[in-house]
Amino acid sequence: MTLTYMDMLGRRSIILKRNIGNLIIKGNKQGLSSQESSFYQSMLKEWHQNENELNSARKLS
Repeated sequence: MTLTYMDMLGRRSIILKRNIGNLIIKGNKQGLSSQESSFYQSMLKEWHQNENELNSARKLS
């Protein structure tokens, strides 16, 4: 089975949302280290970029 670009973006979005959710839960329970906080911020940025690409690709198809 070959993943299309849209499928890949969709899967990336799911994975990023899951990882972001896990960090939010950890942050609420015990706080995040500065490294984890930085990682969280970069994942949020990546997720937003991914969502923008996904929306653009949907408009083109």
